[in-house]
Amino acid sequence: MTGINTLTLGRADLPKAAKLLQDGRLVAFPTETVYGLGADARNGQAVAAIYAAKGRPSFNPLIVHVATMAQAETLAHFDDDARAMAQAFWPGPLSLVLSLRDDHGLSSLVTAGLNTVAIRMPAQPLARDLLTLADCPVAAPSANPSGQISPTTAAHVLAGLSGRIDAVLDDGPCEVGVESTIVATNPVRLLRPGGLPVEALEAAIGQPLSRELNPDTPTAPGQLTSHYAPDAPVLLNQTEGAPMLGFGPVNGALNLSPAGDLHEAAANLFAMLREMDEIAQGDTIHVAPIPMTGLGLAINDRLSRAAAPRPSRPPATASTD
Repeated sequence: MTGINTLTLGRADLPKAAKLLQDGRLVAFPTETVYGLGADARNGQAVAAIYAAKGRPSFNPLIVHVATMAQAETLAHFDDDARAMAQAFWPGPLSLVLSLRDDHGLSSLVTAGLNTVAIRMPAQPLARDLLTLADCPVAAPSANPSGQISPTTAAHVLAGLSGRIDAVLDDGPCEVGVESTIVATNPVRLLRPGGLPVEALEAAIGQPLSRELNPDTPTAPGQLTSHYAPDAPVLLNQTEGAPMLGFGPVNGALNLSPAGDLHEAAANLFAMLREMDEIAQGDTIHVAPIPMTGLGLAINDRLSRAAAPRPSRPPATASTD
């Protein structure tokens, strides 16, 4: 895919973006969570191009985005719990991992060979218009090189994937700023915390969610131990050190939310991690403590994966200066 002239499209270019998807091309588009890298989920060659553009492991499944509940029901079986959650939270930042229908028509690359599929109905208006116009299920992981910081603006997409994809549909920054919450059913369990707080889900279904966040083999996106990572090492739960990514009263080079607002912090997280990477210039990024409630669960999940050791990078240690 390298060498493609990546187009930047706006709302007026929506028919062009939809036609590109129908023709098996790659289009990055905004959702309320992050920008996704979309391809027709039924087209094996197009889905393979997602993996190639991102450098994504083929054992890591993708989320399929749909415009309507009727479209979702052609792909997977909805039990009572799934139907209740979809009714309560779709469109929105919730992905459901469900058993595939026999006649689903999806490329096996989307599901990484599993008998389940992750499905989401996004709430972002331009995303919904694109899905409606394209009239096909759209596989769309985050529009960034695999393992790196997720994009919340079109500029972030282009910084990582320009020349590897056909177009990016620009509609400004994403409102939520962290990926969708992923839940499986039968039994109901949390696979990835995200933009929908777990407390809201538990209230809707009337039961606590068990958690399956780091399986040996991923059953949903975002379960790899090292993920969402800047180039610089990351050290969490720090109250001193530099450069510091602050939160609330712990200030630093940048502050996710001086007021301690978790919604503001989630919306700022990936953009500020990118800025901190530039500020750090390879030094360790220190991150202030974030509460483990509401969206704080998703923020801490992303930060813990950003801080996880990678083969090319040792674990961060606190400064002794």
